[in-house]
Amino acid sequence: MVLKTSLWDSAELLDSPERIAAYVEAAFEDGDPSLITHALGVVARARGMSQLAKEAGLSRDAMYKAFQPDGNPTLQTLTSVMKALGLKLSAQSVSR
Repeated sequence: MVLKTSLWDSAELLDSPERIAAYVEAAFEDGDPSLITHALGVVARARGMSQLAKEAGLSRDAMYKAFQPDGNPTLQTLTSVMKALGLKLSAQSVSR
């Protein structure tokens, strides 16, 4: 018997500001820049890449380029997208 599977897209679950915030926060807690980039790309797809780009003051092409798997968004792009999502970056001290 062959097991049938289907693709799972986490963007389908990002249907509220609270879920988006939790998803992005988890990526930042991990600390891996590629995971953060991936998470913001997933959120952008969930919200609508074109609409989010417009809200962030970026072109749609710039958004796709910044959040593709090998993308490396600038700090300005990152903060613009976070602001458009209604999120903010903050720093916290960590115990060592």
